[in-house]
Amino acid sequence: MKDLIKECDELIIELQKFDESLISFGEAIDDDRLEIFEDRIKFQLPTDFKYLYKKHNGIVLSGTEIYGIDKKFRGLSLDEVYEFEHNDEIFNKMPNEFLPFSPDGRGNHYCLNLSKLKNGICPVVFWQHDFIYENLLEVEECNKDFLGWIKEVMIDWTLEDYNYDGSEK
Repeated sequence: MKDLIKECDELIIELQKFDESLISFGEAIDDDRLEIFEDRIKFQLPTDFKYLYKKHNGIVLSGTEIYGIDKKFRGLSLDEVYEFEHNDEIFNKMPNEFLPFSPDGRGNHYCLNLSKLKNGICPVVFWQHDFIYENLLEVEECNKDFLGWIKEVMIDWTLEDYNYDGSEK
């Protein structure tokens, strides 16, 4: 567990290297909103995910967003997105074990697969809203954990186009 927390802290330090023109951080969570959310969805959240949310309730880096747990950060809410994506009335309802935490801008989401939580981490999958999956094995698993997703999708992809100081490459 100590190694996972250390890895989280190192990732936060790397995110903080980005110029404020590229990155926005939500405020720290110092209450029990995440635990209330866990009770509501009947799944435990991964340790790395909860730790990062306790430090920064939402992050946007160069257009890639991690939802905040309430509307204080950019007007989108992790809990409301979860409720919407799991509503029986939408066309392609997500399985309950998928927690959508980041939109791709086209109606699709990166999600935590909470049913595979083990040793405080779970894989990240990509849910395509307009694809009818025959079974859940067809859902693409793109990262082994939340921190790996942040490193690849947020940091590495941003560094392909920008330097930490915000200048274009």
